[in-house]
Amino acid sequence: MTRYIARRLLQAIPLLFIISFALFFMMQKMGDPLATMGGRTMTRSADRERLTRQLGLDKPIVVQYLYWLIGNDWTMIDMDGDGIAETPGTRKGVLRGDFGTSLVSRGRPVLDVIWDRLPNTLLLMLTAEVIIILGALLIGVYSALRQYSFVDNTVTSVTFVLYSMPVFFFALVVMYIFAVNFKRWGLPYLPTVGMFDPMVGKTPFEVAKHMVLPVMTLSFGYFAAYSRYIRSAMLEVLSKDFIRTAKSKGLPRHQVVYIHALKNASLPIVTVIGLDLPFLLGGAIVTERIFAWPGMGRLFLDHVSRADTPVVMGILMLIATAVIVFQIITDIVYAWLDPRIRYD
Repeated sequence: MTRYIARRLLQAIPLLFIISFALFFMMQKMGDPLATMGGRTMTRSADRERLTRQLGLDKPIVVQYLYWLIGNDWTMIDMDGDGIAETPGTRKGVLRGDFGTSLVSRGRPVLDVIWDRLPNTLLLMLTAEVIIILGALLIGVYSALRQYSFVDNTVTSVTFVLYSMPVFFFALVVMYIFAVNFKRWGLPYLPTVGMFDPMVGKTPFEVAKHMVLPVMTLSFGYFAAYSRYIRSAMLEVLSKDFIRTAKSKGLPRHQVVYIHALKNASLPIVTVIGLDLPFLLGGAIVTERIFAWPGMGRLFLDHVSRADTPVVMGILMLIATAVIVFQIITDIVYAWLDPRIRYD
């Protein structure tokens, strides 16, 4: 197993280089970062020429990529009401952990910009993921054990409706019911904007109250998909010979279902979860935008619209690295769930 993990990590190095260059190339086609560096003030032509030269934007794309990768003499950008101020500086490069400075956030280091939003996104997304997995396991296993029953048919119908419903539509529906109508009816209503009320402060209860609607919106689609995966996998495993053998030996029902059947049925779900977990770091663009949640999704959208290459590349490379790491973890979980799987 150790040799397998080391081999996968070594294979990931050239893969990350290829991904980073492809993303960097596409970012150069996304827009003009100099057009918005002055905030509401249009960048003057003299500033544009100077910054183009100092930021290396006049160089070929391969040279710009090498600057981003290994570092160079850079220009720290600071925006104020009087225009754009530059302070000479030196970047160490991504290979030494320096992703540069944001072109539109007053010259702040990229990692600082990302770290400001990452905990907010993880709080929201991990809460939703835990609810999705636990709820989907409960519903999926129950439906599989009572196939074609009234409950199974009802759950199947509801999950198909939820899965086909657009995220923005579901978000607007829950906002209308739990915020607008509840307030109109004189009931305790839920907030729809932000992470906390500035008048109250960032207390645990206040944050939890603001999380309810975003978590509900994030959960509904995945909950429907996961429960169907679990139901299908459980039905397939329950028809296997080793399950019939376990039943014939007189093993308790809960042992047959939760130890023998569920453990083997978990492999497809582990694959799906392993693919979804890395993208939690990227946040949920639609949900965070609708509920004004200060997370990675909004950060990505705001900076990609202004062609802030350093910040966008930092977010995308964080996600790409997480995908590779979680795929290795998924393979390890495979071997733990199914002893027949070996990577020697």
